[in-house]
Amino acid sequence: MTRSIFARSLSWAPTVSLSWMWGLGFFYSMHVVWIEGWAGFVVFALANCCGLATFGCVLGSRQRNCEAIFHGLGSRFASLFFLCQIGAVAITLFALNAYLWPQLLPQAGAGVGLCLTALVVVVACIAGRRLSLERLRLLHTGYLGLAFVAIAVVAASLVRSDGSPAEIATPDTQSIAAFLLPTLVGFALGPWSDIQQWQRVIAIRKAGLSPAVAYIGGSLVFLALLCANASLSRLAGPNLLVAADNAIGAQSSVAAHLGSHGYSLAAAAFALWAFVAALSTIDSFYCAARWYVPRLLSNSLHPALAFVSPAALASPLWILGAAVIVAISMNALGLSQSAYMMPYATLLVGATIALIATYLNKFTDFDPAQSYLSGIAAALVFFIGYREDIAILIPVSTVIALIGAAGSIRAIFFEGGGRVDDRPASPLAKPAVDARTQADEIEPVPSSEPAAEPMAPLQAENTNLSSAHGFDGQWFVMRVTPTYDDTNSVGNVYFANYVRWVGKARELFFNACMPNFDLETTRYYVLTRSFQHDFRREIAEFEPVTTRIRIVSHNRKFVTLGHEIISDRHGLLGRGEQSLMFVDRESFKPLDIPVDIVRGFLPYWPSNRPDAGLETARQRG
Repeated sequence: MTRSIFARSLSWAPTVSLSWMWGLGFFYSMHVVWIEGWAGFVVFALANCCGLATFGCVLGSRQRNCEAIFHGLGSRFASLFFLCQIGAVAITLFALNAYLWPQLLPQAGAGVGLCLTALVVVVACIAGRRLSLERLRLLHTGYLGLAFVAIAVVAASLVRSDGSPAEIATPDTQSIAAFLLPTLVGFALGPWSDIQQWQRVIAIRKAGLSPAVAYIGGSLVFLALLCANASLSRLAGPNLLVAADNAIGAQSSVAAHLGSHGYSLAAAAFALWAFVAALSTIDSFYCAARWYVPRLLSNSLHPALAFVSPAALASPLWILGAAVIVAISMNALGLSQSAYMMPYATLLVGATIALIATYLNKFTDFDPAQSYLSGIAAALVFFIGYREDIAILIPVSTVIALIGAAGSIRAIFFEGGGRVDDRPASPLAKPAVDARTQADEIEPVPSSEPAAEPMAPLQAENTNLSSAHGFDGQWFVMRVTPTYDDTNSVGNVYFANYVRWVGKARELFFNACMPNFDLETTRYYVLTRSFQHDFRREIAEFEPVTTRIRIVSHNRKFVTLGHEIISDRHGLLGRGEQSLMFVDRESFKPLDIPVDIVRGFLPYWPSNRPDAGLETARQRG
């Protein structure tokens, strides 16, 4: 590796470290050094740093295309990514309001702390919205410089203070032995479920740099920041808070000591350091969500998406709103921060290990329901042990979570070769036939042979066939003036032309509802499941005809269209209906009605009972 690439890779270390310094790391390092001693702090810090470095090294391997793999993992593990982002932001907001403002500003009104927290959120969201990841990286480099200056100012003030050297009598449920396994598992796995870190690794790889160098450097900077916070806490002396679960906590040690001395430069410096840690967490979340969510939605065909504005759904603000609600609930419950560490060592363990196994091409049979049910069972055991002072249940809860992930663990360590293709997606093959006129039977296209070129659309010999068309209420109307070749004057052909006119009207109806639909890029096919027509009479040449079509019913899978063919001179010539279905372009598996179809057809859905449209047509006949 050249010196230039090494230096440019290492320049990502500040943003890697600060994006991982969220509320749990910032305040828990101050807590654990008192409650579990320096030995407990070392376990906590090394689990965090080694987990972060390992993540960068594994994803930095050139043997796998991490961006292509994440593109496939993004939708399968969306629940994991969203839960972890909500948790990271919520714990950060909770910690600011529980451990910082009340102790650092004891004389301030109750609303001041909330306003300061809101200010952090707003400023971070502005940065995350306006800045690309590359510019955010530069901002975080400046943040890190401010952080070290602030830490030095606080340390200089505390060295001159009378910080207490006293040790804490730790209850068994908060001892290093009880939390050893949950700490190792929860923090070592943490980076894998954080889309902020995936985004950074992918960006580093795209720039031709080394994620391993960036993440090893970032983990060392992160370790230095944790050690700095722990040292500040020891210098300040313990300030123990008893939470609603009767757990003691020393997270507020530094803030309480500085706040007891009134407004000072050291208090302002510590507030600045807390601001920097919170800002870099939330702006990284916003930037990562703005990168991830639109990609996730672009791959989704779920019909419910048609009822929500795409711009609103793609915005990170709804995730932030969920995090705020969770933070408010956490403050209302008043539990200790240690309790909120629980999901990372129980609930999310199974899904995270399955994610790692899938990335390593060794496991694809991920069952989210089974994984989260095992995690919930583990979380309940943790809570019982933590609340009822049964220390052995705390490590047992993590063991239960690991047992729930036994299949993934076995695949990682004891089974070779996987089934996940990490190569970049190749251009999609063209369909064997026009998707909108596919017949009843659906046969998958073998992956080993290229699909045939699509048949050219039928061209009408009579150029009058496209004379006029458009919507008349919920009916789509197409007018035709038939000539000799459309009638029985030159053969027994009129009945075939009825079907052709209905098909042409349907194509024009689709085009009016979905003008951006493209067979070259579509992710689903629209197929004809069935077609039925009742003939009344034949058409005569130069007899103006109206073919009209509308939606008469639908369910989750199918849309039924009703049609009529009406002569201006002789009335109804025939009527019928057809059923449409939707399948995945690659696998030909049936789908729920895709979101594009729902959004395009929505203005023309039947407004009453499903068969009302067809019944109205029958009454008119």
